[in-house]
Amino acid sequence: MKLGARIFKTGIAITLALWIAQLIGIPNPLLAGIVAIFAIQPTIYRSFLTIIDQLQGNVIGAVLATTFGLLFGPSPLVIGFTALIVITLNLKLKIEHTIPITLVTVIAILESPGDNFLYYAALRTSAVAIGVLSSFVVNFLFFPPKYETKLIRTTVETTEEIIKWTRHITNHSTMHSVLKEDIEKLKEQMVDLEQLFMRYKEERSYSKRAAFVKSRKLVLFRHSISTSNRALDLLQKVHRLENEIHDLPEEMNRTFVKEIEDLLLIHERILLSLTGKIKSTKPREIIERSILLKKDNIVTFLNHRKNHGDDTINESLMLVIASVVDYREHLEHMEILLSSYQNYHTKNSELKV
Repeated sequence: MKLGARIFKTGIAITLALWIAQLIGIPNPLLAGIVAIFAIQPTIYRSFLTIIDQLQGNVIGAVLATTFGLLFGPSPLVIGFTALIVITLNLKLKIEHTIPITLVTVIAILESPGDNFLYYAALRTSAVAIGVLSSFVVNFLFFPPKYETKLIRTTVETTEEIIKWTRHITNHSTMHSVLKEDIEKLKEQMVDLEQLFMRYKEERSYSKRAAFVKSRKLVLFRHSISTSNRALDLLQKVHRLENEIHDLPEEMNRTFVKEIEDLLLIHERILLSLTGKIKSTKPREIIERSILLKKDNIVTFLNHRKNHGDDTINESLMLVIASVVDYREHLEHMEILLSSYQNYHTKNSELKV
């Protein structure tokens, strides 16, 4: 079982919230600990947005609960009616993610003892605020997320796995069922990678220069993920049509495999450059050769299509060739973006690997 940073931060936030609540004399500090659990967020920026929304929702819940408590007295019917109004207002204000904590505030206030209702309502509202603030402080100070490092590492690991399988399948050394299962896993990994990119995108820079550098990184990372998706798409098509490709004329099969091998080599060099293991990609000669091979590939394919009557197989293979061309174009653009970034930014702006 792997214990991530968020698990540790949740434990620290609960401890801090309970400790502060006990320190200022809140009689029921448990409420602060419960709220701290809900308020922990995966990014600092999202945590900042959460604290604003949660405090806003907390004020709405506290005001309505206190008002209805004073007018009608605390009772299950009043609690239910107040909850309906609070939910409606939160949805109207588009802060529906604050509904759970807001309802906790409503229930905590309307369950206050009859005597000194306002006093206990203020204490329980304060407990909710302590829980939210504790989570923000912990999220900001402890284990700050390093999404850039994680994004690069995950991109490289996932892409290397795709490249490995593509290379094996072009050599006809894979088991169909095993590769099918791994392709599904790779799809899930790419979805996780997209989510990781969104979290990295959410993080804000605190200087104009840092914001400019990050904007270029976002373009680079977005295209890197897009290129990996093209590689995965090619792997799927080659896997589905492995037998048809294997049955191609020897010359066309050799040309087709060589084209893919060159593209995989380019992608590997880009990954090495991205992680700082080589100074530059220098794939220009390989790309130029790949373009020539692409032309040869199409000519050979058209000749094969002309001499054979199985249009279904040929049309399927045309999709594979189109996928190869798309993959190559993404690699070319990826190389340009990476070279541009490395040439125009100083060591202070290096990617965090």
